[in-house]
Amino acid sequence: MAQGTIRGKSLKVVAVDVADGMITINPLFLKKFDKDMLKELNEHLNKAMTAARNEKVMPNDPVSLRKRNLKLQRLNNAMIILKHIAREKRISL
Repeated sequence: MAQGTIRGKSLKVVAVDVADGMITINPLFLKKFDKDMLKELNEHLNKAMTAARNEKVMPNDPVSLRKRNLKLQRLNNAMIILKHIAREKRISL
């Protein structure tokens, strides 16, 4: 697998796609990842989560609030799975 790419996409784009719901992170998806790719994906997921938290949302706009919360939920679930896989492979993130 090429360094820092998944199916022709950079890991930064993968993190954004996870936030948008285009890609789901699961153990089978992460099976072929090496230590460096897991660490880099973790960094990009953290950056995407920070960007989603910093989005300006009006409290009286339930649609945009729900959209932001869904992004945060997807990213959080992906990070939990990523950390679990890293722990199984004995990799410190």
